[in-house]
Amino acid sequence: MLPTAMSTRLSKRSTMASNRFGKHFSLTTFGESHGPAIGGIIDGCPAGIEINFLAIQHQLNRRKPGQNQWVTPREEGDEVEWLSGIFEGKTTGAPIAFVIKNNDTRSADYKSIQTVYRPGHADFVYEKKYGHRDHRGGGRSSARETACRVVAGAIASQLLKEMGITITAYVNSIKDLHVSKGYAYLPLHTVDESPVRCPEKTTSDRMVQLIEEVKSQKDSVGGTIVCVSEGVPIGWGSPIYEKLNAALAHAMFSINAVKGFEMGDGFSSTLRFGSQNNDAIIGGTNHDGGITGGISNGKDIWFKVAFKPTSSIGQTQTTQDASGTSVDLTLEGRHDPCVLIRAVPIIEATTAMILYNAFLENKIETK
Repeated sequence: MLPTAMSTRLSKRSTMASNRFGKHFSLTTFGESHGPAIGGIIDGCPAGIEINFLAIQHQLNRRKPGQNQWVTPREEGDEVEWLSGIFEGKTTGAPIAFVIKNNDTRSADYKSIQTVYRPGHADFVYEKKYGHRDHRGGGRSSARETACRVVAGAIASQLLKEMGITITAYVNSIKDLHVSKGYAYLPLHTVDESPVRCPEKTTSDRMVQLIEEVKSQKDSVGGTIVCVSEGVPIGWGSPIYEKLNAALAHAMFSINAVKGFEMGDGFSSTLRFGSQNNDAIIGGTNHDGGITGGISNGKDIWFKVAFKPTSSIGQTQTTQDASGTSVDLTLEGRHDPCVLIRAVPIIEATTAMILYNAFLENKIETK
């Protein structure tokens, strides 16, 4: 039996228990931004699936740092090492375990914030909740964790593709620069031809110029990403507490820096009369975003996700240290002036996991 004093101390310590995502097709992740590696365990993947490893690496390359001059210059290969669940290129039905090594950490860049809380980051609340934190790049709260989601999402995307379902996300706005058309009128196949993943050329060029200006000022900008899923059949999702749109919203808010979610036309729907906003059952408009009453209706599923400006900036800011003293902080290190470029594959991967779970749940419901 534990001594009373030790028992009391342990009872006050919090456990980080929310590391698993997905009900039937699930991902459990581990690792920190500046630890030796990050990784995950994927459960619920059927046996006999031939894995396209090049497609997974392609998605990781779209997310990884150092890919162009408008993202953080941290150099990570983000190459996956598969530990279990795959044999001779095919899934065995067992849990798929993988790791991604951290090779370019430069932890010394974060020594100045060992006892200082960065504005806009989780430093303060982590320390208050857990009593101890990894100050190196945010530790577990770092967006480095999202590389694991991209691996699992790329596998889910392959499973969905066999059903004729495709998922495409793109940068819709950065600060006050917006694309001029809806997704149906944009060349979505050209997303990766833009350095900022915006399929409208003139807007993309203006976005690049804005990011360059912001970067030179050691500041950051946010914006929105639109995601479109084509080919989803009628009937995925359930009413009340298991609505498909609710699952998507919950998943998107689990991504770092996300501050808003709109299903379909979202808030702009409030500006119309019901007679203007109601969609035809078949064809016509798609204001609802492909989900009605929490259930997919056969139309394209589309939504918009809002990202705040990157919290890590090079300008001097006033904050507090662990003793509660006000201090001026100038962050060192390598940071994204705009997170949206690298967030596009994260949105696609997260959507794929939600949709594949919805497919599996629907199979159970309709047995």
